[in-house]
Amino acid sequence: MRPDSRWAGPLLLAFALLCVSPAFAQIGDTTYRLRDPVQEQRAREIGKELRCLVCQNQSIEDSDASLARDLRRIVREQVERGASNEQVMAFVHERYGDFVLLRPPFKWSTLLLWATPALALLGGLFAIWRARRVAAPAGIGPLELTEAERQRLAALQGDPKA
Repeated sequence: MRPDSRWAGPLLLAFALLCVSPAFAQIGDTTYRLRDPVQEQRAREIGKELRCLVCQNQSIEDSDASLARDLRRIVREQVERGASNEQVMAFVHERYGDFVLLRPPFKWSTLLLWATPALALLGGLFAIWRARRVAAPAGIGPLELTEAERQRLAALQGDPKA
């Protein structure tokens, strides 16, 4: 029995592309990698502590923004010059301020930033408490039916005494 030849071409092409695709894969931006693997690892650790000023919720190591690439280059230059992790962080912090740090220092100017999660939690708890309080009964106990209401109820239920 001969295989169906109409599928042979597309299957062969798909298999060839599957085999060749790893050759085109590139992991990260290799433009500014340091030759020394220890220094490169230090630069990456520092970069994971710095915020991309464009993306704002990513570190400069995770971002593809051009400003993040520039910051990665600055960090690698500082590491290559022999600066310690603290010196590199201070260098970048001095130029870009508290916002560039993913974990900014606790001080008066960053108090709202640090307090926001607690304020959101308290606000949520207050909203739940308020909603439950409003939805709770107003304290009115069970009411007695009047004689007319009792007769009507009995008639609705089909009671012959009504």
